Amino acid sequence: MNKLLVIGFVWPEPKSSAAGSRMLQLIQQFQNQDYEVTFASAAKTSENTYDLSSLGVKTEEIRLNDSSFDDFISELNPHAVLFDRFMTEEQYGWRVAEKCPDALRILDTEDFHGLRKARELALKDGVDVTTSYLQNDTTKREIASLYRCDLSLMISEAEIDILTKQFSIDRRLLYYLPFLLEPISKEIINQLPGFNERSHFISIGNFLHPPNYDAVRYLNETIWPLIRKELPHAELHFYGAYESQKVTQLHNEAQGFLVKGFATEVSEVMQSSKVCLAPLRFGAGLKGKLIDAMQNGTPCVMTSIAAEGMFNSSTDNGPFEVNGFIENDPLVYAQRAVELYTNQKLWNSNQAIGFNVINERFNKNAFENAFRNKIEDLTHHLKTHRQKNFIGTMLQHQTLQSTKYLSKWIEEKNKN
Repeated sequence: MNKLLVIGFVWPEPKSSAAGSRMLQLIQQFQNQDYEVTFASAAKTSENTYDLSSLGVKTEEIRLNDSSFDDFISELNPHAVLFDRFMTEEQYGWRVAEKCPDALRILDTEDFHGLRKARELALKDGVDVTTSYLQNDTTKREIASLYRCDLSLMISEAEIDILTKQFSIDRRLLYYLPFLLEPISKEIINQLPGFNERSHFISIGNFLHPPNYDAVRYLNETIWPLIRKELPHAELHFYGAYESQKVTQLHNEAQGFLVKGFATEVSEVMQSSKVCLAPLRFGAGLKGKLIDAMQNGTPCVMTSIAAEGMFNSSTDNGPFEVNGFIENDPLVYAQRAVELYTNQKLWNSNQAIGFNVINERFNKNAFENAFRNKIEDLTHHLKTHRQKNFIGTMLQHQTLQSTKYLSKWIEEKNKN
């Protein structure tokens, strides 16, 4: 049986973030390809950490800048290594290349971090994103990591487009693999609460994620007062893990702005809500909150940043209709939210659109065989593939040396 080592930036928390759900989906894909999976991370666990042993996944606690990892990976001798975000590749990639040079190296980007950073910087400056913003230090680190790997998994076609057109990345190094979801059956749809059985607005997101904190502030200060003026008895319930004092202080019962904290069961709170609000002003990747909303029959009002990669497709079956509205102007955004909240016919049609997006765009059955074939082909032609990626070979050589000796210096320093 082939062996896969996943090096996690964090331990998966599917109830806290879309990244946690994404990781479990990837693990399942490799298990379906008869890989024995080991998950290792230097991060601390939490009460929300998923029990990977329930999936038959072995776990290992590892250290940063410590040669004990060399012994661990040499003994494991995996056929493939999956890096969870570019930061783990920076830390451990040189060790993997040195100890297991024939192992397939895969980067799961989660999202294009450099793009998110560019948008955050441009938002603070009050301007549109330009090339100078895109060429930030995070982007440079991330693209270097991408080149050093044999394949990078991209969750959004929009990000593939940016990487290939703006940065001339070889398309062969990128592989589109979005959320891989179970289709929603008519039986499940018929069991979901209808328009008259739901009430209030919902927004959701891990508060440690900067775009989500910005969104809750933006809702509180700008959008919600406009909605509340038209719907004085409506409430907005904001759910998310790891809320801090700066988040909880936004809680205002008199204004119907309720910070609810961690949602143990996202499906329950989403099914009881009438409309989902996702006014993200920066970010990247696909938004798990929109997936949760569509799966539970909750139409959405979102910004273009939130909607990116979700509905537009480069394949023959796209683009898809939107399960609600995409609006960036706060006044129009609020108007659309009120319209969707009060118009049952409009609400029903947009709910049906959401089910179609899940079943037609993110149905895992449409991706599994192609992904299996891609991994098998790379495994069998790895030497040839690497020869065509000279930039990656060059970066692997140069970065390996600099990172290696910096890490060894830190390790020696830590001994004192």
